[in-house]
Amino acid sequence: MNNATGDSAADSASRKRGLFRRIIATFLKIAGALAALVIIAGFMYEFIGRHQDERHFPQEGQSIDVGGYRLNLRCTGAGSPAVVLESGLGVTAIGWKAVQSQIESFTRVCSYDRAGVGWSDPGPLPRNSLQMVKELHTLLHNTGVPPPYLLVGHSLGGFNVRVYNGRFPDEVAGVVLVDASSEDAEANAPPSMKKVQDAQKVQWRQWLTYAPILFRFGIGRQYLKRAWGEKTLPPGFQSEFAFLQFQSKELETMADELDEFGEDGKESRQSGNFGDKPLIVLTAGRGSSAAEIPAGASKKEVDDYRQMWITDFQVRLAHLSTRGKQIVVPDSGHMIPMEKPQIVVSAVQEICAAVNAK
Repeated sequence: MNNATGDSAADSASRKRGLFRRIIATFLKIAGALAALVIIAGFMYEFIGRHQDERHFPQEGQSIDVGGYRLNLRCTGAGSPAVVLESGLGVTAIGWKAVQSQIESFTRVCSYDRAGVGWSDPGPLPRNSLQMVKELHTLLHNTGVPPPYLLVGHSLGGFNVRVYNGRFPDEVAGVVLVDASSEDAEANAPPSMKKVQDAQKVQWRQWLTYAPILFRFGIGRQYLKRAWGEKTLPPGFQSEFAFLQFQSKELETMADELDEFGEDGKESRQSGNFGDKPLIVLTAGRGSSAAEIPAGASKKEVDDYRQMWITDFQVRLAHLSTRGKQIVVPDSGHMIPMEKPQIVVSAVQEICAAVNAK
């Protein structure tokens, strides 16, 4: 009797273990099937989305060889001096679309994608101002765009404009700096902001490790759409910006350019000033919203730093020419070319008139 009872208990336990294993196996199969469906759905979402974007947003410009790799250049209009638009970090040539469409009515104007950005091929390292200026010089000359140039540099592009002038001063007739980067800004940032910036660089590199997978299965597309949606862009531009950034090369290039930011500042300082060339410095005057304040930094720190940017760093840029002046744009944030394109156009018109009056 006891043996029978023991055998029955053992059989019952065995059946329970078998049932449990079957439940686990079924659960794993269902989970695996769902995961496969999510992966397939993500892949199809990205495939269809990219196909639609390629139809909606064809390349604007032409691919020009600059030494074994090609850069995308778009020139429109006619006249002299030719205006050359140099973008900020991670921004493609279409960021100048609203500006270029107006400048082309009174002179020739060219926008381009730096190596590794937008429609351009990746370029050699390091991605510093010296390398980017070399590429831009080759691009303009290979395309037959004659100097002198009126250089317009936004953000990081301001470093490139200054280095270009230092290397090829006879080719530069005038300059517009649009909320341009300053070599003094990083060194004078509050400690909390420096800490945040350093952490962001580490996070950026970590993000790049997984970027190819995230882009292939549509996750990157959703992330960047949300990111661009939070920024001030002209109506309908969010999708085009996001499309051009749905590429591992774009993110890798942004990281490589960011790594060289400190060296770019040093090279800009060493490039000297603009002499008596006409110069206008456009400075964003709108303060930061609560959403734009980095975690770990106080609003007062950010506001004080912003005030230093407006009344010190940007003023120093205006002093790079004996004919330099600063214009503060009170109702615009950093993305002046997209938020207030007419302000940039007016500055270019003023510099063009000064150049042609000689």
